Amino acid sequence: MLISSIIIPSAPFASTWNKTAINYIYNLSLSFLRRFSRRKDCHLFSFSIYSSHSFSTVKKPFAYSNFVNHRLLSGMASASSEVALDLSPLIKVYKDGHVERLAGNDVVPPSHDPETNVESKDVVISEDEDITARIYLHKGDTSQKLPLLVYFHGGGFCMETPYSANYHGFVNSLVCQTHIIAVSVHYRRSPEHPVPIAHEDSWTSLKWIASHSDGTGPEDWLNRHADFNKVFFAGDSAGANLAHHMGIRVGTHGLPGVNLEGIALVHPYFWGTERIGSEAEKAEHVPLVDNLWRYTCPTTTGSDDPLINPSKDPNLGKLGSKRVLVFIAENDLLKDRGLYYKELLEKSGWEGAVDVMESKGEGHVFHLFSPTSENSVSLFSRLASFIKP
Repeated sequence: MLISSIIIPSAPFASTWNKTAINYIYNLSLSFLRRFSRRKDCHLFSFSIYSSHSFSTVKKPFAYSNFVNHRLLSGMASASSEVALDLSPLIKVYKDGHVERLAGNDVVPPSHDPETNVESKDVVISEDEDITARIYLHKGDTSQKLPLLVYFHGGGFCMETPYSANYHGFVNSLVCQTHIIAVSVHYRRSPEHPVPIAHEDSWTSLKWIASHSDGTGPEDWLNRHADFNKVFFAGDSAGANLAHHMGIRVGTHGLPGVNLEGIALVHPYFWGTERIGSEAEKAEHVPLVDNLWRYTCPTTTGSDDPLINPSKDPNLGKLGSKRVLVFIAENDLLKDRGLYYKELLEKSGWEGAVDVMESKGEGHVFHLFSPTSENSVSLFSRLASFIKP
């Protein structure tokens, strides 16, 4: 027996998204599907919600259905408990082909946050390629154009979304402190969509964003409020990798209508075959990074692929921004890659300024898990001042 799709039509939710309704539908459906998941002849579940509310210009399957799918699947027993590849704490791959994402499956709906006075909404960038984004706008002074931040979430190219609590909270708070407009991009993830699809989706997103620079794009918030002379890219981990490569593409291909003011890389996911700095002292963690990269990018030439190792990229000196800020964490395995990136940029012929901020005693993307800690607040403040001094 194969259940390929369960379609639950959701009534149009007037002007605001009804969180109680989606939770009720989710819990009811999960209870139903769990009963079927115990059957040996039931292999696949899919869950879709249709609504005309969230996407202002297109009536299509509601974007949350993609992420609810992952929640449903991760909440049910796999048809096979035999693990083929264990990349904990990110994902597990089972011999029956089932992929279990171990974090980042939660979904926070867009809303107006009364505590931050930031409003968010979801948009479709490419319906055919299933690329979406969440836009954030501070509702204070909207009489003038605001700096535009394009944010790329992390997760090893295989997990997390802009809609999870960690990323929604982070970008929402950043927009509140800086009074900017932000677009948090949801690219397709590996293994279903192997790298470099994430890079291509990110570039598609940037071209869609740039289409608003003359005030005639499909999204009103960007037309009315975004200052395309003050654009910033930022991301953490794999998202920092994407922000870097998008900066390279701006420098090599151009992005008409957009002036890229700066790029912020938080704990960037770069790697290489040669151990540098303290990596040799953390040898037990090296295989995870090697295996994760080969799994998410099966066509790669290895850990010296220019997609993961900037030192092998002949276009590094063409980075399309004059300001770069790199964040590293003392206990992060990737720390030395961030330091090396600064060194590489300065030797590449790139005519810009790059700074590094190190958080002592912290690990990879610690700020997402302890956002109110002293070091997280310091990181947050430095990032905010970089975007809007």
